[in-house]
Amino acid sequence: MVSSQNLRNTLIAGAIAAVAALIGGSCMGWMSPSEAKLSEENGTVLLLTKAQLSWVGSLLALGSAVGPLAAGKVADRIGRKWSLIWLTVPFLLGWLLKGLAEPCDSVEMLYAARFIHGVANGVVFTALPMYSGEIAADSVRGALGSFLQLLITIGYIYEYAIGPYVPFWVLPVVSAVIPAVWAVAMFFMPDSPYYLISKGRDEEARSALKWLRGTNDVDDEMNEMKEEVKESQLTETSLRDLITNKGNRKALIISMGLVAGQQLSGINAILFYSTTIFEKTHSSLSADVATIIIGVVMFLASCITPLVVDRLGRRPLFFISAIGMTLGQAVLGAYFYMSDEDESSVEDIGILPIISLIFYIIVYCPGFGALPWAVMGELFPSNVKANASSVTASFCWILAFFITKFFSDLADAIGMSYTFWMFGIFCIIAGLFVFFLLPETKGKSLLEIQEMLNK
Repeated sequence: MVSSQNLRNTLIAGAIAAVAALIGGSCMGWMSPSEAKLSEENGTVLLLTKAQLSWVGSLLALGSAVGPLAAGKVADRIGRKWSLIWLTVPFLLGWLLKGLAEPCDSVEMLYAARFIHGVANGVVFTALPMYSGEIAADSVRGALGSFLQLLITIGYIYEYAIGPYVPFWVLPVVSAVIPAVWAVAMFFMPDSPYYLISKGRDEEARSALKWLRGTNDVDDEMNEMKEEVKESQLTETSLRDLITNKGNRKALIISMGLVAGQQLSGINAILFYSTTIFEKTHSSLSADVATIIIGVVMFLASCITPLVVDRLGRRPLFFISAIGMTLGQAVLGAYFYMSDEDESSVEDIGILPIISLIFYIIVYCPGFGALPWAVMGELFPSNVKANASSVTASFCWILAFFITKFFSDLADAIGMSYTFWMFGIFCIIAGLFVFFLLPETKGKSLLEIQEMLNK
């Protein structure tokens, strides 16, 4: 066990790596303040149809489903660190295309930019949990894993706070600054000791571990890492090993179930189209301000997870999250049902949707927001982690694509009320999944988790 005063460098490395998630969050958050400017109904640039807007919104999720397909293999070949650093190229290219879309009057540039950003995002959601899980000491692995969600929320706030108040082309310019600066900082961070050991670079791994732990006494942890890497390399691995091995199969079912619960809760539909949702509530509070409030609440709620996840454990946070999200979606659905029946009946409670969404975000972030990726980084042995991360992340973003692409169509077809109630039912199912299938991994080493899964 590493003493808490020696973990400063581990937390620094984890936080800097997690800025990749902030960049991904800004790519996702861009849609909400930009949608109103693009709409043919009241926009100021391009004037896209509803169908075109749905593609602009959903192509990021489609790209994010494609990105992980090669990300795991790339992370195994060039390392977790360099697979993250190289993402600077597609991130900057995507912002360049978004900035040029208005003067070129090209919706195709927006399509390309969103898909490119999605591919980069998919790599983030594959490589970052691998990096965070492998540099962390057992006592802070949950906290480091939860940095992903925390930094994503900062990316959302960045776009929400700037986007409504600047010209359309300015937002991509100020957004491109972050990946450029981050790549320089990430260059000075060590790669995963597990990865270095797997490549026979033991001395580099030892040096990295000494820096991460702030001590020269790393022999015991090095030996444990070597044992796990040696055990995982005894057999050749492929996608088939995720199914045929009992422990891997359990881990895959758990990981995919958790990200399914995350996406089917409706989170990306809410965040991508939050401005539009608030406009439909006819609240006295402006939609732009309400969206910024949601972003700030999302950040504050995400701050809770690193502080409590390694004390309370994963399962309690997932339970609280599932129950709270169900209540938030139920209230939101009830508001829109009352509004559809008699719009005058909700004139005095226009603030209710904002309150219910704030509550939803508060309970979402510490549980299903942050923890699916943290748990995924813990569950798989290093020899299948690349394939497992790729499959899980692709599955997650395929669900996100269908939800963001067809959210507006579904809301038009069955109404906002029934759409949010449907998300609430999925939240109940997610809670049951956690109750029956999720083991507690708090405080366990990666080797102990594998032994538990293979019992």
